[in-house]
Amino acid sequence: MKKFIFLLIAAQFVVSASMAQQPESADGDVMTISTEQTQLIAADESHVVSEDVPTVVKTRFLPMNRRVDRHIDFNKFVYKGEWMLGLAASYGTLDASDADFMLLVDNIDFGVRRATVKPFIAYAYRDNRAVGMRFGYEYLSGGLGNVSLDLGSAADIALGISNINLKSNNYSWSIFHRNYIGLDRRGIVGAILESELLLRTGRTSFSMGSGDGINYSESRNLSARLNFNPGLGVYVFPQVCVTVTVGIGGLYYNRIVQEDLYGAKIGSRDHSGLKFKLNVADIQIGVVAHLWNKKK
Repeated sequence: MKKFIFLLIAAQFVVSASMAQQPESADGDVMTISTEQTQLIAADESHVVSEDVPTVVKTRFLPMNRRVDRHIDFNKFVYKGEWMLGLAASYGTLDASDADFMLLVDNIDFGVRRATVKPFIAYAYRDNRAVGMRFGYEYLSGGLGNVSLDLGSAADIALGISNINLKSNNYSWSIFHRNYIGLDRRGIVGAILESELLLRTGRTSFSMGSGDGINYSESRNLSARLNFNPGLGVYVFPQVCVTVTVGIGGLYYNRIVQEDLYGAKIGSRDHSGLKFKLNVADIQIGVVAHLWNKKK
């Protein structure tokens, strides 16, 4: 019995000694040892492997869930810690000389003017990332002096409209987030990707006719929007940047309450939706001053 126990202990010792001579991988699996007659330069450490010396090759594997950095933020356009003061504005007009209605509309006389001013302040919480607040004022006026519609003798339809005027004053408040992408290594030209949450309110007056036959109404407007405004920025001075952004739409909700001349409610309308399109009437040209010049 004592001899049998002694043989078991000896066999276990031999097996343990043979396992100890074989290295294990990082996950616990036993790796195979090969004998080479060459010089191996490892990635981590340089050494010469002589003949008949067991060599363990270290292999590195990237985890499957590791994030691949594409170096989008490699070129810095805005630096962490910068405060920015900016002003964006737009102005546009449209009249009869800018429109072509072929031969259906005759004796047309109309004009529309639109102007916006939007000051803002922003803070860069990290490189090429900024959040800010914006205040805006918009003025819109238009008039239709005269227009005649003639669809020809076959349709026997003719229509004339005159003396229509519209004026609108709106105020807006918004918070926005901007992503900047530097397009050159010097950080002079950069792309702007802006998302904006906006609340706008105002009044619009509408009149039609002349003399004693004039009809007048006024409406209160309320609008909430989630806008997307891409653009481009260029540093004209080390601390002054000129930007151009254009609205491409997004989510919106509009509520209009119409009133008569005495302030009595006539009707209301609610409208919401999702719309994406290039809005040429919402092109904003801005100037931004960077108060902390960290580029030095």
